[in-house]
Amino acid sequence: MTDKTSNSKHIDAPEVAAWWAERRQYLERIRRVPEIRQRFWREVAVYLLRRLLWSYGFFPIFIAFWLPFVMSSFNPVVMATDLIPVLQEFVDSNPEEQATAISTLMIAWFSIGSFFLVFDFVLTPFRSPYQYEADVYMKSWEQLNHDQLPDKV
Repeated sequence: MTDKTSNSKHIDAPEVAAWWAERRQYLERIRRVPEIRQRFWREVAVYLLRRLLWSYGFFPIFIAFWLPFVMSSFNPVVMATDLIPVLQEFVDSNPEEQATAISTLMIAWFSIGSFFLVFDFVLTPFRSPYQYEADVYMKSWEQLNHDQLPDKV
C-alpha cells in the first residue's frame, strides 16, 4: 500500500494564501471603478430579463402549442378540429366560467414559468464581471509570480 500524500505535490499554505489575498485585494479595488460597477448592474439586468423572458415567455408558449400539436399527431387540421369546439364552448359560456378558465390558464402559465425559472437560475448562474476581471488579473499575476507559486495554484 502506497502513501498517496507522498506521490502528490505539496502546496504551501502561505503561497495559496498570498494568491487569495491578492485576488481579494484586486476585487476590492475594482469594485470602486464606476465603469465596472455600471457594467455589473447592466449585466444583472440583462441576465434577469433574459431568464424571465425565457421562463415566462418562451417555455409556456412552446408547451401550450407543442403539446396539442403532438397530441394531434403533428397534424394541424386535427389540432384545429379538436380545439374549435373547446374555443366555441368558452365563447358560449357565462362570464364567471370564462373568468375561471382564464385564471386557470394564468395559474398554469405562472407555474410553468416559475418551474423553468428555478431551473434556469440553477443551470445558468450569473457570471459577475468582477469575477471575470479578477480571473484575468490573477492569470497575469500567476505568470508574473510563477517562480514563487506551486504548480497547481
